[in-house]
Amino acid sequence: MGVRPPSNDDDDEPESVDFGIAALDARLRESELTFPATKDDVNAELGHERIPYDVHGNDVPLGEILAETSQEQFDSRQQLLNALHEPFEEYRRQHSNGVVQQVRSMLPF
Repeated sequence: MGVRPPSNDDDDEPESVDFGIAALDARLRESELTFPATKDDVNAELGHERIPYDVHGNDVPLGEILAETSQEQFDSRQQLLNALHEPFEEYRRQHSNGVVQQVRSMLPF
């Protein structure tokens, strides 16, 4: 997931803010984790990493999200991302600050 940050006419700003699966994918690409990988392998390599789960930069340790999936082995990076998509979404829903926060997270400003 990613959304465009507010524009303030500063060209040094990134084009988007990654969170959830998109942020995790970036960390996976930078890591030395190889696939197939077990849940323990992923946890050992990246479990301590804090992954943003919303556009406001709130984050959660990957190990906490990883614990929410029953899948024990991942044959590919994509399979891991697919398995963790719903746990990230559920975490975001449970830790949002209500309706106003949810609406703000969808708006491009």
